[in-house]
This record gives sequence, structure tokens and C-alpha cells, in this order.
Amino acid sequence: MKPRILFGGLFHETHTFVDEITCWEDFEVERGAAIFGKRGDASPTDGFLEESERLGFEVIPTLDMRAMPSGTVEDAVFDRFWAEFEAGARPALAAGVDGIFLVLHGAMVTRSLPDPEGELLARIRALPGAEAVPLFGVLDLHANVTARMCAHANGLVAYRENPHTDAKQAAERSTALLGRCLRDGRVPRMSWCRPPVVWAPPATGTNADPMLSLKLFASKLETVHPDIWVCNVAPGFAFADTPDTGLSLSLVSVATAAEARRHLATGAQLAWSLRERGHVIYPPVDEVVAQLASASRLAGPVILVEPADNIGAGAPGDGTGVLRSLLAHRMERALVVLNDSAAVAALADAAIGQTRKIAVGGRGSRLDPGPVAIDATLVSRSPGGFTLEDRQSHLASISGTRFEMGPCA
Repeated sequence: MKPRILFGGLFHETHTFVDEITCWEDFEVERGAAIFGKRGDASPTDGFLEESERLGFEVIPTLDMRAMPSGTVEDAVFDRFWAEFEAGARPALAAGVDGIFLVLHGAMVTRSLPDPEGELLARIRALPGAEAVPLFGVLDLHANVTARMCAHANGLVAYRENPHTDAKQAAERSTALLGRCLRDGRVPRMSWCRPPVVWAPPATGTNADPMLSLKLFASKLETVHPDIWVCNVAPGFAFADTPDTGLSLSLVSVATAAEARRHLATGAQLAWSLRERGHVIYPPVDEVVAQLASASRLAGPVILVEPADNIGAGAPGDGTGVLRSLLAHRMERALVVLNDSAAVAALADAAIGQTRKIAVGGRGSRLDPGPVAIDATLVSRSPGGFTLEDRQSHLASISGTRFEMGPCA
């Protein structure tokens, strides 16, 4: 008989410092058999489905929902997800399942729940028939992993790379470990610790310290100690203001509790020794642009990155700081990309080549001075749909390879 695996997904990275509220309508939701349509889209769900197919699992889908990073989530979103998940899970559990698999982010926040993933796992464990079923899943590297999450799961596996080029592979790995658990009859447990360290997202790239040394520590621990199935190093998501925000280490293991504590303590000491490496201070944009403006010539393209207004971390993406500085220093041949639907709408009836005075940017945050008035010449417009060329990209880790941004100009 094929192992029966109950599946669900709830994925959101919540930026609690922005004013935006994330509602049900902001989520993409796939239900039941429609979830199998994600096979081949390079998402973590695809990774689970692909490995499940290889292992011969019978997947029992409930619902899989995800949204782009954004502001605090309405409580009603979590409540509705749980109602639909529970409605699918109860009959499946009554008929009997061999495992449960969840695609999660790990840094979701609702108005009332600072740890929705921990709440979800606790509720699942309270369902009849789910108390002792092996429960595995996948987490984003930027998860704010909590003790509650680890107490109710057997094997949550976090991505290991930032940028997240291994999201699908992390889901495959976790699914394979679920298969190992069912095959060998050894059910791991999770152990956890959180050093008192919070690093902003720009400091969490895994090709340099502090994360590089921690990644190597985790890999060596898994290699040297076969009872340690997984060592997760999750730097957390600093833009989610919760009691659990920050760096964590967690193990999926069949080791003794004392051994697990010892390994976690070693990792925590290493993280503490590297804490200053994660303290990044950037120069003011005016200082940088002034240097560019005074240069006699530039060897090639120069990219100016505003890490605090990163749409990949839930910020509005319409900050005007870089634009204002480029205009003030009269920099020519510069391209600035802004997420501003109002500015696009203001050009909706403009002809290609027409110039029109419009206001751009500065609408998404109280911290921005506000929109900038410019004379805009419309060069092109697009409906905003695209397919990712890089199937290993960070975007694919959120929602596969196909995206609809909406109208662009």
C-alpha cells in the first residue's frame, strides 16, 4: 500500500513595519487536485510533489496558499485557511494517514498571532488521528523559528542558501527524510535554540560571514554525526517584529536530548562570536551619487540598491530616495524601477512618445517624503505578465515561475 501523506501550504513573509494590511484576496490559493498543477513550477510545492512521486506516496491535498511578502496579515486569513484545511484533514485522518507535510515560510504574522505557524502545528496535533503522525515540512531560510513550531513537528527543513536558490531542493530533502522515517521506523524530533542575535536581511547572504561559517558548521555536523539528520541555521526575518524574531538553530535528529543540546550550544557560541559580522551600515545615497557624479567616467553599469525598500521583504518598493538623489545630481542615463500603480494609471490614455507631468513613488510609506513630480515620456507599456528564466531564483521559491505584476509603463 502506498504511504498516504496529508499536504497543505501556508506561505507568507510578513513585514510588520509597513502600513499595508494583507488580506485573503492577496493570496494565491490552490485547492484539492488543483495543487497537482504546481508540478514542474520549481516551487517548494513542486519539490514535495516530485519527491513524493519518486517515493510512491499517495498525496492527499487540502489547500496551498501563498502571497508575496507584504504587511501584517488579517486574522481572517488564518481563520479561513484553518477552516478549509481542517475540513480536508479530518476525513483524511479518520481514514488514516502515514505522514503530514507542510510548505511554510516561518515568518508570518497576523494581527493577533505573532507565530501563526506554531499555532497551526499545535492545532494539527490536536486533531484526532494526528497526535503521533510524522509531521515534516519546509521553511524559508528567513523563518523566525519558534520553540512551539519545533515542539509539534518532527522535521522542518529550512533552505540553506541566500539568495534562495535551493527552495525546491529543501522541500525535496524534507520529503525524502519523511520517506526515510516511514521506511526505517525511526521518528526524529526537533530541538531548538535562539541566540540573542538579530541581523538585518542584507547581512544574511550565505556566501560570506556570518552565515557562511554557520552554514559550514551545519553541514559538517550532519556529515560527522549520522544521528543529526538536519541542522537548520535560520537568521530570521528582522522586519517581522515578534518575540521570536532573530537567529535560531534547530536540529532534526534521533540523537539523545543531551547530545542535541550540546551541538546547539556549540552552534550558538559560533553565532555569538560572529555577531558583529552581521552589523552592516550603508553610506547615505547622496554621498554615493555625488561620487558617481564627480567621476570623469564610469567603467560600466552601477547598481544602487535600497535594502530597506526591498519588495522581496515586503516593503512597498516605491521609495523616492534614490530617484531624488539622481535628479538632484543631474545624473543622466539612469533607470529607476518603482512599484507605483497610480503612476501607471496616470499614463493609461497616453500615446507612446507623449510627455506628461505626473507624480511618481512615495505613496507606500510614511517615512518617505512623498511623490516626486516629473515630466514623463511614455516609452512602452505592458500587461506585466512574465515567466522566470531562472528557475532557481528567489521568486520561484515563493510562487513558482509564472507571475502577473499587473499593468506596467
